[in-house]
Amino acid sequence: MEKYIVKNGKKLRYGYTTGSCATAASKAAALMLLKERNIEEIQISTPKGWDLTLKPLAIEKGINWVSCGIKKDGGDDPDATNGLIIYSRVKWRRDNLIHIDGGIGIGRVTKRGLPVEVGKAAINPVPLQMIEREVREVIGQHRGVDIEIFAPEAVEIAKKTFNPRLGIQGGISILGTSGIVEPMSEEAWKESLALEIAMAKEEGLEKLIFVPGNYGRDLVRNNYGFDERHMIKTSNFIGFMLDKALEKGMKKILLVGHIGKLIKVAGGIFHTHSRIADGRREILAAYLGLLGTSPKDIEKILESNTTEEAVAFIYEMKKQEIFPLLAEKITQKARERMAEEVEVGTIIFSMDHGILAISSTGKKLLEEFKE
Repeated sequence: MEKYIVKNGKKLRYGYTTGSCATAASKAAALMLLKERNIEEIQISTPKGWDLTLKPLAIEKGINWVSCGIKKDGGDDPDATNGLIIYSRVKWRRDNLIHIDGGIGIGRVTKRGLPVEVGKAAINPVPLQMIEREVREVIGQHRGVDIEIFAPEAVEIAKKTFNPRLGIQGGISILGTSGIVEPMSEEAWKESLALEIAMAKEEGLEKLIFVPGNYGRDLVRNNYGFDERHMIKTSNFIGFMLDKALEKGMKKILLVGHIGKLIKVAGGIFHTHSRIADGRREILAAYLGLLGTSPKDIEKILESNTTEEAVAFIYEMKKQEIFPLLAEKITQKARERMAEEVEVGTIIFSMDHGILAISSTGKKLLEEFKE
């Protein structure tokens, strides 16, 4: 695709989804089945309103069936499926129905909470609609076909995605709500994270452990050994994930994270990527000032290169009482975000000093998770 968007001063190229690939492969195979001849390209319409013209690959034919593939192009979006060929095999039926299923490399749903029923191929509703619409356009109303979407190379690729954790076994998902991949799209990332909350709700869970990243996850694993079904990554989207937890009726949330991430929440910053907002040193400085720290020592904090360096300075100053204050403030801000309807606890740590503080409700929640 030669369409671009500018983000953070960089020109980034759009791509197209696995759903668009499956749609184009199905339409191309259906057209070749109907016309009994090969074609050089196929055009589909996407929900975004953009038309795509794509080239069918690896065309094969048999008695009453045709298969071909479309190569996934994710543009400048980092994606494990970029370059993967998504295939479709289209075979005539005796009625006028269109039946769509997944073959090798397309995952099967094993847990509730996803937009696809348990036991079915992980082909999301919008791609299913796209495939049926475009194929129906080719074959008309009075013919029917069986469509099998497959991607043999995806069996291994799926292991690098969220799918195993989401209960999608054996392959990738066929995704896309617009048919188009917007490079570096936060919305797609956030929605994939939010799916884990939906699935936890379906499993009957009402308390969760939110960790921004791998450090928090590893700390929970190494120190507490809790049931990992409760543990969900938030990445930088702490506010969004708190909102989703409230929406899904969660009762208790334990936040566990590095002080460099969670201290931002103490300042009311709920999207913790540094390009959105920072304020780590300034928040530390404000609370140290509250504790009567000298201007000279506060200046050292404001000039520190990293939060870890600032923590080391705080230990030198013997002002460790700041950490429980911060843990309580993070808890308070999170509870406010959730309209005081959810019980919240907080654990903050540093790489060099381990656990720095646990809020009062955090200690209570720790005991509950142990149970």
